[in-house]
Amino acid sequence: MADDVLSQSEIDKLLSALDEGSVSAEEVKAEEEQKKVKIYDFKRPDKFSKDQIRTLQMLHENFGRMMNTYLSTNLRSLVDVEVASVEQLTYQEFIQSLSDPSVIGVLAVPPLKGNVIMELNTSIAFSIIDRVFGGTGSNTIKPRVLTEIEEAVIMRTFSKALDSFREAWDNVVKFVPRLEAMESNPAFVQIVPPSDMVVIITLKIQIGEVEGFMNICIPYLVLEPIMSKLTTTFWVAASVTKEDRPEQVEILQRKIAKTRVPLIVELGRIDVSIREFLTLGYGDVLQLDTKVKEELPCIIGKRRKFFCRPGTFGKRAAVQITRIAPEGDENTDE
Repeated sequence: MADDVLSQSEIDKLLSALDEGSVSAEEVKAEEEQKKVKIYDFKRPDKFSKDQIRTLQMLHENFGRMMNTYLSTNLRSLVDVEVASVEQLTYQEFIQSLSDPSVIGVLAVPPLKGNVIMELNTSIAFSIIDRVFGGTGSNTIKPRVLTEIEEAVIMRTFSKALDSFREAWDNVVKFVPRLEAMESNPAFVQIVPPSDMVVIITLKIQIGEVEGFMNICIPYLVLEPIMSKLTTTFWVAASVTKEDRPEQVEILQRKIAKTRVPLIVELGRIDVSIREFLTLGYGDVLQLDTKVKEELPCIIGKRRKFFCRPGTFGKRAAVQITRIAPEGDENTDE
């Protein structure tokens, strides 16, 4: 680390002190050995390495960007979401750090075993609710338990958060998160024993002038089967899209070439009133807006792509492509 490197002036002072005898080599050696001692608490062993913590931070920075986009669009307000910290604690320490009441979602993440907690501060929850109901988003409501209507609004936000959460983790493990329960009292939420280690990802959310936090609590037991994948090397390698590989491009091209699309030849159009439509009967003739010698539009999917002329091929009705419709070109703005 940079703090452990001595400058040239400090090296010169140390050498001169050794020459003068004011500092002995034994003292320097003893001080160096003392610095190597690191305090370790066996009651709360570190389950996650620094590289794994860094990977979790990168994953949830991506999650934060997606939530930022959703909240900004949905609330029509200036929103900022960023990862504030990633740390490992015991589950008891995490629960004790939460306020009562709070907005707590208990998630299931199959095929991974166990539950994950997604907690939202009441200040942010009420700001979201106020914006949804047409307010300014200012937090003027004292912390309290959500009503049924307010809970329905927040559950919609949680639903989008689950989609973003799944997408952010997609390169590491594919799971389908679902909301199992919502609680307001942290003491009623026990997903693992109090002494078990969990990783806490704290996201700072700012909506207008209101600031708050979202905490994501993931127990070690949930991540244990995929701990080998929580490395920067694996995450970066998995982030390379399949489209970057030539063999994947060829497979996609072959599948697209075999895809069936509807082809419609439009003979013409006519506008009729409801009254005229109700009086139509067998043998009635409708005059279309197309002349006999005019080209007919050929529609692929929902886009006009070609022009054609009607005719026969053997004993079947057919059309002959005469030209490409300019508005059907992929390079146009349509």
